[in-house]
Amino acid sequence: MRATAQALGKSFLTRSLDELKRRSSIAWNLEAVKGPNGPRLLYEFNDDEPIRDCILMSDNLIGGSSKSQLDRVTLSPPAPSSPLSYARFHGSISTTLPSDRLKIKRTGYAAFRTPNQAPTLFGKSVWDIDPYIYLALRIKSDGRAYFVNVQTEGVEPTDLHQHRLFAKRPGQWETVLIKWNDFVRTNYGFVVEPQTEILRQRVATVGIGLTDRVEGPFELCIERVWATNQPPDVVEPQEEQHGGLKTNKGKNIKW
Repeated sequence: MRATAQALGKSFLTRSLDELKRRSSIAWNLEAVKGPNGPRLLYEFNDDEPIRDCILMSDNLIGGSSKSQLDRVTLSPPAPSSPLSYARFHGSISTTLPSDRLKIKRTGYAAFRTPNQAPTLFGKSVWDIDPYIYLALRIKSDGRAYFVNVQTEGVEPTDLHQHRLFAKRPGQWETVLIKWNDFVRTNYGFVVEPQTEILRQRVATVGIGLTDRVEGPFELCIERVWATNQPPDVVEPQEEQHGGLKTNKGKNIKW
C-alpha cells in the first residue's frame, strides 16, 4: 500500500519543523558554547515501526545458512529493571559454506542497523554527535562477541567505525558506554590504515553485528541508543581484550 502524497508531505514538514525546533533550541540555549544540556536520543526500539524499519542482514544473502530476526517484545507488567518494550535481535550462526557458490570462502555473520534517516527542508538528515563523549546503549546480552557499527557520510561509503560491545552483566539489562573517539575505522572487516577520526557531525546509522563465527543461537535485546556526556558508573574492564578486528597484516586490534 502506497502512502498518499498528502501523508508524505505532512511527514516531511513535520520532520522539518522538528529539526528547526532542535536547531533553534541549540542556538537559544548557547549549547555550542556551553555544551549540551542533556543526552540526545538517537534511536528507540519501543514500537513496531522503528523496529520494522531497521535493516536486517546475515550471510544468507550470499547463500549462507545463518538466520537473524529483529522482533518487538512487550512486557505487561514489565519485569523488574526491564523496559516495557524493546527489540530482540536473535537467530543462529552457521559457518556452512554454500555448495553452489564456490567463490564464497567465509560465512557466519548476522547484523542489523538503523534505517537511513528521512530528509527535511535542511537536506539529508544525519546525527551531529560532536558535543558528546559517549555512545550509550541499553542492552541485555547473551555474552557473545557483538560489535557496534557506526556509519557516517564519509568519502568511502563502505567504511564502518566499529567497537566491541563489552557486556559486563550478560543476561541482565545494563547501559554500555563507548567513547566516540575509541571507534576503529574498518572496511569489509579489516582495519583501515591510516586511521581517521569518526566524522562526528555526519553520523548516519548505528547497528550491531555478530561476526564471531561461533555456531549456534544468539540473542541480544536492545531498548535505545543515545549520545551522552554522562560518565560510566562502572569500572571499565582492566584486562587486555581482543575484539576480533584485525589489520590487513593479520594482527589483532587491542581494546
